[in-house]
Amino acid sequence: MSLSSRTSRLPRAPRLHTIRWFTTTPPRRVPASTEDGEDSHPKPLFGTAPPHRAYIFLHSADPPASFPPRISTPLQRALQLKALRWGGLVNFAWYGPDEPSSSPSTSTIEHTSATAFSTSGGRLHIPSLTLENLDEVEEQLRNYAEGPVAQETSDEIHLYVCTHGSRDCRCGDTGGAVARALREELARRRKEDPSGIASRVRFAEVGHVGGHEYAANLLVYPHGEWLGRLEPGDVPAVLSEILDSPIRSFGPEDRPLSPLHWRGRMGLSKLEQLELFASASRA
Repeated sequence: MSLSSRTSRLPRAPRLHTIRWFTTTPPRRVPASTEDGEDSHPKPLFGTAPPHRAYIFLHSADPPASFPPRISTPLQRALQLKALRWGGLVNFAWYGPDEPSSSPSTSTIEHTSATAFSTSGGRLHIPSLTLENLDEVEEQLRNYAEGPVAQETSDEIHLYVCTHGSRDCRCGDTGGAVARALREELARRRKEDPSGIASRVRFAEVGHVGGHEYAANLLVYPHGEWLGRLEPGDVPAVLSEILDSPIRSFGPEDRPLSPLHWRGRMGLSKLEQLELFASASRA
């Protein structure tokens, strides 16, 4: 199997069917406010992003709104077990019906493509991932995650919103609303400036990322920034902050992106996230 360069266009991926089962437990619904209408001591956001060195998105042909409460396939489980050894996390991403990577022409349960980001920078595209080539692909991913810092060669920004509603209603309701607002805002900016930076943004919806109470959750790559507690009204300002930032993997010296919504950063431990936020707050 050959892997494309970090900047190659994502090809059409085969259809990924999820494993589904029935459950008697409905999605958990939690009141958004107390009786007087005010949030009751919301938890701080900063320091809540799971520590990771790399994030791998398996391309799904099905939107997260259709996922069961807990989604897993043998391929995803096998890759996740391997990736955990070197700090990788694995999730499913749906780029929408109009994206080539989400309009597959064939149907198999364990054959997909993937996009990966790591602290080494850039972006790694996996054109084909199966159980048969899993060891080869895992080695490529590990080398990418552990390898030397790459010279940034991609000008694409990838945005991922969790809309996994069956896992928690807040991700479906608030996450879904923010996903729609992002698509609309991106479409508006692309119409105003077809060759502008908004034309280089790829948007996808993803499965559970952890932190239902922080919905809507937005993952920003290659920056590695995790944002939370987004509402549709926040989208224009937050998107402007993202588009005004350098397109690269952020390190421990970079200030948090959108501090009011900042959950954490790829490559930092929880303690390092807390220290970075405290340092930026004092500056």
